Amino acid sequence: MKHTGTVRLETERLILRRFTLNDAQQAFDNWMSREQVTRCMTWPPYQNTDDVKAYIQSVIAAYENPDTYYWAIEEKSVGQVIGSISVIWLNEEVASAEVGYCLSDDFWGRGYMPEALRAVIRYLFETVGLNRVQAGHDVNNPNSGRVMEKCGMRYEGTMRQASRNNQGVCDTVIRAILRDENNT
Repeated sequence: MKHTGTVRLETERLILRRFTLNDAQQAFDNWMSREQVTRCMTWPPYQNTDDVKAYIQSVIAAYENPDTYYWAIEEKSVGQVIGSISVIWLNEEVASAEVGYCLSDDFWGRGYMPEALRAVIRYLFETVGLNRVQAGHDVNNPNSGRVMEKCGMRYEGTMRQASRNNQGVCDTVIRAILRDENNT
Protein backbone atom coordinates (compact mmCIF):
# COMPACT_ATOMS: atom_id res chain seq x y z
CA MET A 1 0.00 0.00 0.00
CA LYS A 2 1.11 3.51 -0.77
CA HIS A 3 -0.39 6.00 1.67
CA THR A 4 -0.80 9.41 0.10
CA GLY A 5 -3.29 10.94 2.53
CA THR A 6 -6.25 13.14 1.81
CA VAL A 7 -5.64 14.62 -1.62
CA ARG A 8 -8.05 16.72 -3.63
CA LEU A 9 -10.39 14.66 -5.82
CA GLU A 10 -12.75 16.15 -8.37
CA THR A 11 -15.86 14.75 -10.04
CA GLU A 12 -18.33 16.28 -12.44
CA ARG A 13 -20.24 18.11 -9.69
CA LEU A 14 -18.08 17.77 -6.59
CA ILE A 15 -14.74 18.68 -5.09
CA LEU A 16 -13.49 16.36 -2.37
CA ARG A 17 -10.85 18.17 -0.35
CA ARG A 18 -9.36 18.62 3.08
CA PHE A 19 -11.42 20.41 5.68
CA THR A 20 -10.42 23.90 6.82
CA LEU A 21 -11.64 25.79 9.88
CA ASN A 22 -13.57 28.05 7.49
CA ASP A 23 -15.87 25.07 6.80
CA ALA A 24 -17.23 24.96 10.36
CA GLN A 25 -20.31 27.14 9.88
CA GLN A 26 -21.42 25.40 6.67
CA ALA A 27 -20.77 21.96 8.18
CA PHE A 28 -22.84 22.90 11.22
CA ASP A 29 -25.67 24.42 9.17
CA ASN A 30 -25.78 21.84 6.37
CA TRP A 31 -25.53 18.51 8.22
CA MET A 32 -23.72 18.27 11.54
CA SER A 33 -26.52 19.89 13.57
CA ARG A 34 -29.43 18.14 11.85
CA GLU A 35 -31.23 15.32 13.65
CA GLN A 36 -32.60 13.99 10.36
CA VAL A 37 -29.04 13.57 9.05
CA THR A 38 -27.46 12.24 12.25
CA ARG A 39 -30.17 9.79 13.33
CA CYS A 40 -28.17 6.81 12.01
CA MET A 41 -24.78 8.22 13.02
CA THR A 42 -22.71 7.25 16.04
CA TRP A 43 -22.30 10.90 17.05
CA PRO A 44 -25.13 13.19 18.21
CA PRO A 45 -26.07 16.38 16.38
CA TYR A 46 -23.68 19.21 17.18
CA GLN A 47 -25.13 22.00 19.28
CA ASN A 48 -22.83 24.87 18.25
CA THR A 49 -20.17 25.86 15.76
CA ASP A 50 -17.42 25.97 18.40
CA ASP A 51 -17.75 22.20 18.85
CA VAL A 52 -17.69 21.72 15.08
CA LYS A 53 -14.53 23.86 14.90
CA ALA A 54 -12.90 21.71 17.59
CA TYR A 55 -13.79 18.56 15.66
CA ILE A 56 -12.51 19.96 12.37
CA GLN A 57 -9.32 21.00 14.15
CA SER A 58 -8.80 17.36 15.17
CA VAL A 59 -9.33 16.29 11.56
CA ILE A 60 -6.83 18.90 10.36
CA ALA A 61 -4.28 17.61 12.88
CA ALA A 62 -4.86 14.05 11.63
CA TYR A 63 -3.95 15.14 8.09
CA GLU A 64 -0.32 15.01 9.28
CA ASN A 65 -0.61 11.21 9.04
CA PRO A 66 -0.33 9.89 5.47
CA ASP A 67 -2.90 7.16 6.25
CA THR A 68 -5.65 9.69 7.06
CA TYR A 69 -8.35 9.89 4.40
CA TYR A 70 -11.05 12.41 5.37
CA TRP A 71 -12.68 14.63 2.76
CA ALA A 72 -15.05 17.56 2.88
CA ILE A 73 -17.56 17.26 0.04
CA GLU A 74 -18.02 20.58 -1.72
CA GLU A 75 -20.76 21.03 -4.29
CA LYS A 76 -19.24 23.00 -7.17
CA SER A 77 -22.26 25.01 -8.31
CA VAL A 78 -23.19 26.31 -4.84
CA GLY A 79 -19.61 26.42 -3.51
CA GLN A 80 -20.66 24.97 -0.17
CA VAL A 81 -19.49 22.05 1.92
CA ILE A 82 -22.43 19.63 1.95
CA GLY A 83 -21.01 16.53 3.61
CA SER A 84 -18.02 14.36 4.38
CA ILE A 85 -16.58 11.00 3.42
CA SER A 86 -13.71 9.20 5.10
CA VAL A 87 -11.87 5.99 5.77
CA ILE A 88 -12.93 5.04 9.29
CA TRP A 89 -10.52 2.10 9.64
CA LEU A 90 -7.72 0.45 7.72
CA ASN A 91 -6.44 -3.13 7.87
CA GLU A 92 -3.07 -3.10 6.17
CA GLU A 93 -2.59 -6.88 6.53
CA VAL A 94 -5.30 -7.51 3.96
CA ALA A 95 -5.27 -4.08 2.22
CA SER A 96 -8.81 -3.35 3.34
CA ALA A 97 -10.66 -0.26 4.55
CA GLU A 98 -14.09 0.75 5.72
CA VAL A 99 -15.57 4.05 4.58
CA GLY A 100 -18.23 6.20 6.17
CA TYR A 101 -20.09 9.18 4.82
CA CYS A 102 -22.64 11.84 5.67
CA LEU A 103 -24.54 14.27 3.45
CA SER A 104 -26.82 17.23 4.02
CA ASP A 105 -30.45 16.19 3.64
CA ASP A 106 -30.90 19.20 1.32
CA PHE A 107 -28.88 17.20 -1.23
CA TRP A 108 -30.30 13.69 -0.73
CA GLY A 109 -31.64 11.88 -3.78
CA ARG A 110 -29.52 13.77 -6.33
CA GLY A 111 -26.73 11.22 -6.77
CA TYR A 112 -24.09 13.25 -4.96
CA MET A 113 -23.07 10.56 -2.47
CA PRO A 114 -22.61 7.78 -5.05
CA GLU A 115 -20.55 10.26 -7.09
CA ALA A 116 -18.32 10.99 -4.07
CA LEU A 117 -18.08 7.34 -3.01
CA ARG A 118 -17.10 6.21 -6.53
CA ALA A 119 -14.26 8.77 -6.55
CA VAL A 120 -13.01 7.62 -3.15
CA ILE A 121 -13.21 3.92 -4.07
CA ARG A 122 -11.28 4.57 -7.30
CA TYR A 123 -8.63 6.53 -5.39
CA LEU A 124 -8.28 3.87 -2.69
CA PHE A 125 -7.86 1.10 -5.27
CA GLU A 126 -5.76 2.87 -7.90
CA THR A 127 -3.59 5.19 -5.82
CA VAL A 128 -3.43 3.74 -2.31
CA GLY A 129 -3.43 0.13 -3.50
CA LEU A 130 -6.24 -1.30 -1.42
CA ASN A 131 -7.83 -4.59 -2.41
CA ARG A 132 -11.14 -4.23 -0.53
CA VAL A 133 -13.41 -1.35 0.45
CA GLN A 134 -16.40 -1.97 2.68
CA ALA A 135 -19.11 0.05 4.37
CA GLY A 136 -21.93 -0.63 6.77
CA HIS A 137 -25.35 0.83 7.31
CA ASP A 138 -28.20 0.52 9.78
CA VAL A 139 -30.90 -1.79 8.37
CA ASN A 140 -33.33 1.08 8.99
CA ASN A 141 -31.35 3.28 6.58
CA PRO A 142 -31.76 1.49 3.22
CA ASN A 143 -30.92 4.67 1.26
CA SER A 144 -27.34 4.40 2.48
CA GLY A 145 -27.31 0.82 1.20
CA ARG A 146 -28.52 2.01 -2.20
CA VAL A 147 -25.58 4.41 -2.37
CA MET A 148 -23.26 1.46 -1.83
CA GLU A 149 -25.06 -0.70 -4.40
CA LYS A 150 -24.79 2.07 -7.02
CA CYS A 151 -21.03 1.95 -6.48
CA GLY A 152 -20.82 -1.80 -7.04
CA MET A 153 -20.62 -2.80 -3.39
CA ARG A 154 -22.12 -6.26 -2.82
CA TYR A 155 -24.20 -7.40 0.14
CA GLU A 156 -22.12 -9.60 2.42
CA GLY A 157 -24.35 -10.00 5.43
CA THR A 158 -26.24 -8.46 8.29
CA MET A 159 -24.60 -8.32 11.68
CA ARG A 160 -27.38 -8.55 14.23
CA GLN A 161 -27.35 -5.98 17.06
CA ALA A 162 -23.73 -5.21 16.21
CA SER A 163 -23.72 -1.40 16.31
CA ARG A 164 -25.08 1.54 18.23
CA ASN A 165 -26.20 4.82 16.75
CA ASN A 166 -28.48 7.69 17.82
CA GLN A 167 -31.49 5.36 17.68
CA GLY A 168 -29.89 2.72 19.93
CA VAL A 169 -28.52 -0.74 19.21
CA CYS A 170 -29.04 -1.72 15.58
CA ASP A 171 -28.45 -4.41 13.00
CA THR A 172 -25.75 -3.45 10.49
CA VAL A 173 -25.68 -4.44 6.83
CA ILE A 174 -22.17 -4.89 5.41
CA ARG A 175 -21.41 -4.32 1.74
CA ALA A 176 -18.03 -4.44 0.00
CA ILE A 177 -16.25 -4.24 -3.32
CA LEU A 178 -12.92 -5.77 -4.34
CA ARG A 179 -10.41 -4.06 -6.60
CA ASP A 180 -10.96 -6.56 -9.46
CA GLU A 181 -14.73 -5.86 -9.30
CA ASN A 182 -14.39 -2.10 -9.59
CA ASN A 183 -15.71 -0.53 -12.80
CA THR A 184 -15.79 3.11 -11.67
